[in-house]
Amino acid sequence: MRFPPLLTAAALALSLIPAFAPAQGFKFDQADNEDKAAGEARADRMAVQLSTPCRADLKNKKIMVVIGEERSNGWAYWHQQNHGPVYEAINRRLREVGLRTYTPEEIRRQIAQAEIEATMRNDPDAALNAAKRLGASFVLRGHVTSQASGNLMMRVNQVSVNMDFTLNGSDGRPVSHAEAHSASYAGADVARMALTLVNEQADEIVAQLYADYCRKAGLGAPAKAAPRKP
Repeated sequence: MRFPPLLTAAALALSLIPAFAPAQGFKFDQADNEDKAAGEARADRMAVQLSTPCRADLKNKKIMVVIGEERSNGWAYWHQQNHGPVYEAINRRLREVGLRTYTPEEIRRQIAQAEIEATMRNDPDAALNAAKRLGASFVLRGHVTSQASGNLMMRVNQVSVNMDFTLNGSDGRPVSHAEAHSASYAGADVARMALTLVNEQADEIVAQLYADYCRKAGLGAPAKAAPRKP
């Protein structure tokens, strides 16, 4: 959670009421050290996840990515023909770690928007049909919620973002679930801050998905038949 503009206001408040500061025992360098330690722990965790061994045949499987966004005023699905920056933030990172995904154009050519939206509503039949038509081995369904509001006390906008991703096999078999939450004070451009929060969380989301995919995607797959003897 990040609230950078709050620091200036907090510093001003502490300078006006110094008698309370010693009682609280709060130091800004202590907060900075805690943030640094949390950041280092996060980076170490992601490094371990991204170093998960992954079979070459799994990396050659293709993943259909569908992401919907829910804002304060209701649903606004990312149409595949105009997929938007949230879709790109996740899809680009998946490709950077070596996983194969379909482009929005490939999905648009073969799957109707109504079927994509049914997949987003967790309709297993729609997801199965879409995956078969596309030839996808896995379906990654993402749900991103952004909530904006005004903080009357601080006289600033604030925004929170929740990200929830589920990776399933084309047969509906669960492989991974990853989620993240972040919030911040924002200026006039609330949408820009929401996207900033998405990008800050996207690396951790993709690291979790990657580790689970490499560890679990091959489990439960049908065994290859032994070759017949002549």
